[in-house]
Amino acid sequence: MRNNIYSKVVGTGGYLPEKVLTNHDLERMVDTSHEWIYERTGIRERHVAAEDEKTSDLALHASRRALDAASLAPSDLDLIVLATTTPDMVFPSTACLLQAKLGAHNSPAFDVQAVCSGFIYGMATADQFIRSGQYRNALVVGAEIYSRILDWKDRTTCVLFGDGAGAVVLSRSDAPGIVSHHLHADGRYANMLAVPGTVSGGEVSGRPFVKMDGAGVFKFAVKVLDEIVEETLTANGLEKSDIDWLIPHQANIRIIQATAKKLRLSMEKVVVTVDRHANTSAASIPLALDEAVRDGRIRSSQHLLLEGVGGGFTWGSVLVRW
Repeated sequence: MRNNIYSKVVGTGGYLPEKVLTNHDLERMVDTSHEWIYERTGIRERHVAAEDEKTSDLALHASRRALDAASLAPSDLDLIVLATTTPDMVFPSTACLLQAKLGAHNSPAFDVQAVCSGFIYGMATADQFIRSGQYRNALVVGAEIYSRILDWKDRTTCVLFGDGAGAVVLSRSDAPGIVSHHLHADGRYANMLAVPGTVSGGEVSGRPFVKMDGAGVFKFAVKVLDEIVEETLTANGLEKSDIDWLIPHQANIRIIQATAKKLRLSMEKVVVTVDRHANTSAASIPLALDEAVRDGRIRSSQHLLLEGVGGGFTWGSVLVRW
């Protein structure tokens, strides 16, 4: 690896479908209440894709905005990495479908499947390609349509998720933008959060909806996110006070608050979108990042800690110097 080559975020973009589904709307669909949902999760509303929208369509909107912010054209891209749990189809990859819609015909393109940690995995993957000297500009996208894998009669899961897409453009730099990344997985906990249905012989075998052990997921998430914070700080010789912004996966406000407490960060230094977006899985971190960049909260020379945990279980972090 050439130690003088780094990658840097040069553009961000996000997209949310037009339709908004509030907790009060859900009260008319399933046995729940706004108060029950909000007190336990911090969620007030979520966006839901239109019937004719595909994951690649959401990704396209977010990608165009990221490319515009980076002042780059699709033809400038050397690599596309798309993180999703809800691809347009079994194959080809949603990244390839996105590539065609963008008109970026010269770049390799592939999907990453690490559920809610997918964008973290995608950032780490693209960073390694750029640092190797092989590529100059990479598009990393997180895009999801969870509304299609939810049982809308299951009040324990259907209230938690939303649809959306977020994207970043990484470009070669002579100074660290992405400082480090730290990835983990433990498949022994696969059954705690899963969509166990499969397609065989043209039929769906098993249940093709999200199933989750809520209490178990919460306990696991808080534990491993505590550990990833310490790992990231130790690896880079940083103190907790050196982190300017925490940009976490937006699953549950209580998990976010627990991680902020571990960092001794006030919630004013945490980017929170879960109240308006719900859990958009691989899209949640880039959507939150894009919002904070565009409203001016994130400024030059700040340290950002991006971290998430998802089914698999997978978890990880990316430390960014803005």
